[in-house]
Formats: sequence, C-alpha cells, structure tokens
Amino acid sequence: MTMDPKSMSCEEFQSQLAELVGSGVDVENHPHIKECDICRQLFEELQTIVDAAKQLFPEQQPEDNLWERIESAIKKEDGSIKTE
Repeated sequence: MTMDPKSMSCEEFQSQLAELVGSGVDVENHPHIKECDICRQLFEELQTIVDAAKQLFPEQQPEDNLWERIESAIKKEDGSIKTE
C-alpha cells in the first residue's frame, strides 16, 4: 500500500525512516520532514549515526584482478574433480 507522503503521521514516517535512509532516497526533501520538526531531528540524529558507521567501516574496492582469480580458482577446482 502506497501512502501519500504529505499525509503521513509521525508513526508511519518513523516506521519507514531506516529503510529510506538505507535506500539512498533524499530524505531531506521528503514532504513529512519539511513539515515535522520532531521527525527532522530524528532523521538528523540517524544520519549522524550512519555517517559515523561509514567512517568505522570505509567502503573498500576489490582488487582489479579479483574476478580473474575467482575464475582461475573455479577452473582449478573443476579440473581436480574426478567423475566416476
């Protein structure tokens, strides 16, 4: 069921807040946030936690040859399997 964001209650908005933040949606421009000081403050606090967590676990890029190494390992494993 899709709710009209303008008519959301605080309870409805807050129940979706973590999912909205995690999805990358621009929550700052959500109609409810623009109207509700309580939910805006809650969002800002949640965003502070998210930003701190990102610093604890920085995004890492895989090595350039990762897929080649995986493919090679699979081929080795396939070659070592003997069928009877």
